[in-house]
Amino acid sequence: MESSTRRLTRIGLLAAAAVVLFVFEGLAPRPLPWMKLGLGNLPVMLALMGYGPLAALTVSVLKLFIGGLLSGSLANPAFFIGAGAGMFSWLVMSAARALGRSIFSAVGLGIWGAVTHQLAQLALAYIYIGQWGMWTLLPVALLGGLISGILIGLLAHWVHDRSVQ
Repeated sequence: MESSTRRLTRIGLLAAAAVVLFVFEGLAPRPLPWMKLGLGNLPVMLALMGYGPLAALTVSVLKLFIGGLLSGSLANPAFFIGAGAGMFSWLVMSAARALGRSIFSAVGLGIWGAVTHQLAQLALAYIYIGQWGMWTLLPVALLGGLISGILIGLLAHWVHDRSVQ
């Protein structure tokens, strides 16, 4: 069994990696203003797969707040929309993981997380802005979530398999 110090250290390293990836990805070009690949969610998924929902929540919250501070986006509307979507995504991935590892692979978790994130972002943006026209972005958001979920899920599977060997 892994010691609590080792576990805490690994979760801290995952949180640090999440912050670095979050900030780095914010500097990269995007196909649409709100759409990113979601590299910062890779450590969140790894924490969920290796240490459970509470560890994943810890990594996600640290990523959002420290990343928001470093990027200068903390407390702006886009931060709250993205943070809310991130929490919904964590909740859905945690529920999917709780259903059993045999039901959803890392790719399945990635797809659930990314699609949930996209849907929650649209819903929260609609609540904030109040324009029905935002829902015309739904097909693009779902396609983007599907693609990014598959890619991040594959990457999470690959990294997780290498780390447990």
